[in-house]
Amino acid sequence: MAKLKLTKNELKKKKDALKMYQRYLPTLQLKKQQLQMEIRSVMTRLEQLEARKHELEIRYEAWIAVFAGQSEARTADSQPFLKVESVRTTMGNIAGVPIPMFEGVDFQRTEYDLYATPPWVDSALSLLEELLRVRAEYGVVAQQKELLSHELRITTQRVNLFEKVKIPETIADIRKIRIYLGDQQTAQVVRGKIAKRKVEGAER
Repeated sequence: MAKLKLTKNELKKKKDALKMYQRYLPTLQLKKQQLQMEIRSVMTRLEQLEARKHELEIRYEAWIAVFAGQSEARTADSQPFLKVESVRTTMGNIAGVPIPMFEGVDFQRTEYDLYATPPWVDSALSLLEELLRVRAEYGVVAQQKELLSHELRITTQRVNLFEKVKIPETIADIRKIRIYLGDQQTAQVVRGKIAKRKVEGAER
């Protein structure tokens, strides 16, 4: 750790640094509050999606049994009835953090013989689409939570650094320099008076 310089220049540097810390701290505290609010909102959305996902999975289990115990709905020639082509997202910004925003899912349905396929297949595929859509959104929202939580940890560390380290240390340094400079000024005045008395004594 660098030794504290007890000079007027150092005093000015410390005062400027203190002003900067005190000006920057409220911005960090506001960002921390915003991130905490957004994380709570994201957590609520995750809980909603989790409940919906669980509900759809229970309903879909019945269809899996109908599909002869297969874990995936397939046509007679073993092609999957449904494929996820892409999960569409855009980039958003929350409290300065770039995060993915869920837009939707693009599906590809394999063409199948309507006469050779049971009529309930359409209903099963619609349910499966909704389930896959919910799972995809859950994945994106979970990523949002991870990114926001990471930023909150960093912001909280910075708030603590300013509140508990930088500002108290700088205030203490300013106090030390002021005391030292005050003592030096007092000593200089005393030396000046002594010198004056000596001069006056010599003139007599």
